Amino acid sequence: MTRRNLSLTILALLLAATIGTLGLSAAAWADEGMWTFNNFPKQLVQQRYGFSPSDAWLDHIRLSSVRFNNGGSGAFVGPEGLVLTNHHVGADCIHELGSAAHDYMSEGFYAPGREKEVRCPSLELNVLMSMEDVTAAVNAGLKAEMDAAARNTAQKAAMSRVEKECAERTGLRCDVVVLYEGGAFHLYRYKKYTDVRLVFAPEADMAFYGGDPDNFVYPRWDLDISFFRVYENDKPARVEHFLTWNPAGIAEGDLVFVSGNPGSTSRQETLAQLEFGRDVLHPAILTTLRARLTLLREYSARGAEEARIARDLVFSYENAVKAYAGLQAGLLDPGFMARRAAVEKSLRDAVAAHPKMQQEYGGAWNAIAAAEKKFAGFYGEYRVFGFGLRQSRLYAIARDLVRLPVELAKPNEQRLREFRDSNLDSLKQNLFSEAPVYDALDRMMLAQAFLEMRDTLGAEHPLVKQILAGRSPAEAAEAFLRGTKLQSAAERKRLFEGGQTAIEASADTMIALARMVDPRARELRRRYEDEVQAAERANGTLLAKALFAVRGTDVYPEATFTLRLSFGAVKGYIEDGRPRRWYTTFHGLYETSAGIPPYKLPQRWIDRKAALNLDTPFNFVSTPDITGGNSGSPMVNRDGELVGIVFDGNQQQIPSDYLYSDVQARTIAVHAAGIVEALRNVYGADALLRELRMAGTK
Repeated sequence: MTRRNLSLTILALLLAATIGTLGLSAAAWADEGMWTFNNFPKQLVQQRYGFSPSDAWLDHIRLSSVRFNNGGSGAFVGPEGLVLTNHHVGADCIHELGSAAHDYMSEGFYAPGREKEVRCPSLELNVLMSMEDVTAAVNAGLKAEMDAAARNTAQKAAMSRVEKECAERTGLRCDVVVLYEGGAFHLYRYKKYTDVRLVFAPEADMAFYGGDPDNFVYPRWDLDISFFRVYENDKPARVEHFLTWNPAGIAEGDLVFVSGNPGSTSRQETLAQLEFGRDVLHPAILTTLRARLTLLREYSARGAEEARIARDLVFSYENAVKAYAGLQAGLLDPGFMARRAAVEKSLRDAVAAHPKMQQEYGGAWNAIAAAEKKFAGFYGEYRVFGFGLRQSRLYAIARDLVRLPVELAKPNEQRLREFRDSNLDSLKQNLFSEAPVYDALDRMMLAQAFLEMRDTLGAEHPLVKQILAGRSPAEAAEAFLRGTKLQSAAERKRLFEGGQTAIEASADTMIALARMVDPRARELRRRYEDEVQAAERANGTLLAKALFAVRGTDVYPEATFTLRLSFGAVKGYIEDGRPRRWYTTFHGLYETSAGIPPYKLPQRWIDRKAALNLDTPFNFVSTPDITGGNSGSPMVNRDGELVGIVFDGNQQQIPSDYLYSDVQARTIAVHAAGIVEALRNVYGADALLRELRMAGTK
């Protein structure tokens, strides 16, 4: 499935900027880019595909697109708030609504009427209403004598002020987004929906057919979809902009667009930052992910209920291991790193050739390298106490409760960013969610976090020693879980409403753990923000300016989990000398079925085979540029009609996170025709099809 990951499009930008030196053509990367809607390259699309989207077209696609707060994308597909996304984006809600009696992940879910739709405990959906450049306002308080840390602090304070004023004036969710490594700041205004209800989900065995072996693989046969509905005032929300469907709306070579929220990229990272990822970040992450995945699989093997509880987590960890392993393989490739070093050298040489540019930008690379060296010295402790313990949901809840009264006592602009006024409603919704907490699973994950803590920092580390208190990691986890009541949303609300007095007086053991860890965690976060983030942002801004000086400003920024529009062509490819057709059909689904997981079909798919047109396109591939967060993104044709929904990229696309290529790298989507065929002839979802205005539905 698509994933949060690292990438490096600046390679393409720098190569294009040094065409004379390297003899390359900028046209090689013509389809590259996750473009903001207010800087979409209409002329480039016109040159490549003979189509230039109008402002009205762009506005319609933007207002039809939605962001899921759990890290995915989706789209309105009906006037009464109906939303389409991936099953794996909606899996948190599908899992949370299930139980041992009704396992919606295994069984699927369908609400044929509004009264059957079930509210998700913690989902929030956002629709981007408008954008505004607020760079001048964010930088207004900067002074020449400020160092990088002071600049970073002043900018974050200004961002919080701008967001608060916007939210109070408009009633919308307002986020200041950092673009071009701090070269620009844009205010994004969102309409927010917090009453989100499940309408339809297929069985997980169909949504993730082929399981981990087929993840990042093509050909595929996945029905990775789910439908939700947003409500306002307990009624389905009326929306003006939504996507109409065209199941027959694409053919090979056709232009398609992907509108979604790519999570994060690192395409403007320097060689020093890549080396930090290769030597420090990725090895630590992969070690942690693999150890947790082993535990989760052991937990799942205990019984059917444990397997149900852990299923979504197992999928998430399998996906992450595969993604990070692919990224690390790219960084370990000497040829790639040599090419990257040569590209960086060419820009450094171009800067050095101009005395004024050298004076302004020449020191940026060394400053970033020094920051990465500092970060390597304390990354392990920062990771363990900053977010490593948060794999325990109860600890994550406790930490937010401990921090909330402290942060709310400060002026808005001085708070940690997640506690700013404009984000509080979203934070509280998640904190007070009624989603179940599974003690045995949480205990196991906390014990693993303690084990990682001890192994990373040593048993004699003062805080490690205090937390474990002579106990094994498992014994300590048991003690902290035994004395907590934070499983109860009512107890969390009581502590929150009681403020600092209630937190300080609480004998809850998870609250005690969070109080114990928080001073050191804050200290490490401050060090990271002042010594690393500030240097990366200040000097990354300089490198962005150097790039603009060479090429101009018609470039797209890093992904920031904000709405972007990509474009490309429906196109197959050659792999190992064999052609990969641009689409698969239901024939392949039944031909690959082996009767055992992960190639086991749900019984209803076996029973309904004769009703299906097996020639119907199921999944398909194309060239648009995506990354993690694009899961659930609608794919539309030049008429703005929905023709598919993105759910993955192939293995060849993982290196594209460093440098875009369309030789073999592909985006994988569920074909609109396959969705309609399944809804009609397998699930009998006639009410849903009528709402989608599908012809031939009774």
